[in-house]
Amino acid sequence: MIEFRDYQKDIISRGTNILQEHRFLYLAMEVRTGKTLTSFGICSKLKLKNVLFVTKKKAISSIESDYQLLNPNFKLTIINYESMHKLDKKGWDLIVADEAHGMGAFPKPSGRAKKLKEFIFHSNPLVILLSGTPTPEAYSQMYHQVYCLPTNPFRRFKNFYQFAHEYVKVKQKKIGGMYINDYTHGLEKILDVMKPYTISYSQKDAGFVTKTTEHVLEVEMDAETYDIIKALKKDLVIEGSDEVILADTSVKLMTKVHQLCSGTIKFESGNSMVLDDSKAWFIKEKFEGKKIGIFYKFKEELNALKEVFGDDICTDLECFNSTDKNIALQIVSGREGISLRQAKALVYYNIDFSATSYWQSKDRMTTKDRLKNDVYWIFSKGGIEKDIYKAVIKKKDYTLRHFKRDLLN
Repeated sequence: MIEFRDYQKDIISRGTNILQEHRFLYLAMEVRTGKTLTSFGICSKLKLKNVLFVTKKKAISSIESDYQLLNPNFKLTIINYESMHKLDKKGWDLIVADEAHGMGAFPKPSGRAKKLKEFIFHSNPLVILLSGTPTPEAYSQMYHQVYCLPTNPFRRFKNFYQFAHEYVKVKQKKIGGMYINDYTHGLEKILDVMKPYTISYSQKDAGFVTKTTEHVLEVEMDAETYDIIKALKKDLVIEGSDEVILADTSVKLMTKVHQLCSGTIKFESGNSMVLDDSKAWFIKEKFEGKKIGIFYKFKEELNALKEVFGDDICTDLECFNSTDKNIALQIVSGREGISLRQAKALVYYNIDFSATSYWQSKDRMTTKDRLKNDVYWIFSKGGIEKDIYKAVIKKKDYTLRHFKRDLLN
């Protein structure tokens, strides 16, 4: 049986009142402060019968574990967003939407947001939105997280464009020779409007004292890898006997260079392969004897790790938690909803263009009692990764504009 911390008891009480008054609550609690358990506490206090918890597939097992430890008085159904179509849309007393910022796409709503809207229309449930980072890239991301809620504070707007007229500083940006509207500059008053419906709680509020130390380590890749990158930048195409590497647009060139800097490539045919496993061997030798979590970007990077580590690596959290094996997870799928608290260090085989991936994934080892985290970035010497790192640590996505600037330098 789990005992709630004092701050969780307070949030449960306040959250229950907000739900009863407004029919929805946004729990903006940072990673490891216990937002899942806190949402369960609210459900228990309200004495509900049927609760639906929607999350990412990789997080389901840990949520089931929390539910069993708490042993509450309501029935819980846990499902990932992509499988919601398998469930009856009716009969839910409350729906918990985990990692709600994933519904924040704009100007059009995401598939997740549309699916949640269908369930709310048919069940008229209470709703708890969960996220440690409600608007990680732009305040504009708030609109479609709440647009499906009948009592949301922006319900007078028929769509995002009407909302943007009042709450976004719309600018113009040039893409492919055309100017389009840029809706990323949402105004801070969006958060002010959301305050009556929101409870925010940070690791600092909870008394966390974890210090994360980031180490940037460079690896000398094979000479052939550098030759391929140089030739691709110059000619934009490399033709082999069976395969072709084509970079006929700036976006493709950026992606291909990103892949090559970690020793992999996806050919024009759709086939992909490992060209250089220098990073995998570096990680194995550097962290020999340590249980580590490894984040990778491209699927061939996982193949390189499997080839080098053999049976010493897995991709399943249950296996990682119950054995001495290391774990490899794709950055985007592993950055949310999971805990790597058993890892002695977190190692990045590659880096994602997304600032959200950077800020969320590196917190996966954090716990209330852990005093120190070590995060290691494995970059190719002279590669694109360090340029990406410089952007994301400033909470900026690495974009084509950055790449073109770096390419000219």
